[in-house]
Amino acid sequence: MAEWRQMSAGDLGRAIGRGEIDPEELTAAFLDAICAHAMKDRIYARLTEDRALQEAAAAARRARAGLRLSPLDGVPISWKDLFDTAGVETEAGSRLLEGRVPAADAAVLRNATQQGLVCLGKTHMTELAFSGLGLNPMTATPPNAHDPALAPGGSSSGAAASTALGLAASGIGSDTNGSVRIPAAWNDLVGLKTTSGRLSLKGVVPLCESFDTAGPLTRTVEDAALLLAALEGGKPADLRGASLKGCRFLVLENVVHQDIRPEPLAGFNHALERLADAGANLVRGAFPEIAEALGLSGSLTATEAYATWRTEIEAAPQRMYPPILERFRGGAQHSGVDFVAAWRWLRALREVWATRTAAFDAVLLPTTPNLPPETERLLADEAYFAAENLLALRNTRIGSLMGLCALTLPTGVPMTGIMLLGRPMGEERLLRLGAAAERALA
Repeated sequence: MAEWRQMSAGDLGRAIGRGEIDPEELTAAFLDAICAHAMKDRIYARLTEDRALQEAAAAARRARAGLRLSPLDGVPISWKDLFDTAGVETEAGSRLLEGRVPAADAAVLRNATQQGLVCLGKTHMTELAFSGLGLNPMTATPPNAHDPALAPGGSSSGAAASTALGLAASGIGSDTNGSVRIPAAWNDLVGLKTTSGRLSLKGVVPLCESFDTAGPLTRTVEDAALLLAALEGGKPADLRGASLKGCRFLVLENVVHQDIRPEPLAGFNHALERLADAGANLVRGAFPEIAEALGLSGSLTATEAYATWRTEIEAAPQRMYPPILERFRGGAQHSGVDFVAAWRWLRALREVWATRTAAFDAVLLPTTPNLPPETERLLADEAYFAAENLLALRNTRIGSLMGLCALTLPTGVPMTGIMLLGRPMGEERLLRLGAAAERALA
């Protein structure tokens, strides 16, 4: 049974369909592994054991009757602790929401349950999802899969740890400016940022609803496709026959390589070589306006985030980690005029991006310019925390600001990723490209 925990979600689903794996035994194996893990309390905020066992029993009955609901019927996954679960605390990594118990499941969780997926529990995360590092001294900081002393990436930190350490077949996270992609890259996983508006956010604790998205952290691109379908109650993208031959990619330069560390650069260049060997046509080019877009981020994300949480924050600011509190309060510096003007300018930049990238299948760039920093240094040095957090989020912010879908893949160099930026609502095409790239990088 130990090998089950290292299998992809898709492989587990196929094995269930063939009668080789019983969903009840599979779920029990995951729950036992979680309870036995030395750092389970740093990964899972709480388990939903009774729910998981009931869902697994129902999946087992369907499998025996040949009535499975989806390719992942009976597969156990984890959920970031900002997705509402009926009757179970959902606190979004924040003491401000301590004891919050929603009455209904989030819409995406309901969809996944209707597809037969098993809910193992809720994973730890950054406070209210407002950091890319995954550090949370107020509740728990999940371990990096490579080294528990390193930051796991955030804000979907527990989702990444649960998947990378074999404590869930996949994890469901959220991504506002990089919160799926950064922890995926730093834990050698696949991470899908969906287009804003593609998946329902009903029952999801917000950070910045204009940019918030839900998405999976997985072992394979196929798993990302299967889970996207489960989250929206649709059909998965057809990945058969995906190829890079004849595909044109824009390799983004200028700002995305500033201050990049040697390892992410080496991983990215290695990945580019493998993609070219597989037949991809790589064209290098700059997009100077990206710097302008990045300059708008503070007056957009922070302003909306603080407007959303100001009442709760100012009622009990001592219940927050000071660097996160400071990030939220930074949103108060911008006026309504600044906010509207920034959005008008960003929409214009999105049109320029769409025109300049129209001839390419996707845009390529390093997922993060830095490696995961040591958590102890982050805790001891707030200036270091701020600098590393902004650097970690810089490249992933581009996809969010331009309103795109995005996919990060492991490069083969540990804790580094290559990111593919696709068109808005173009997840199926992006996943096909990702499947072909995954084979080239294997």
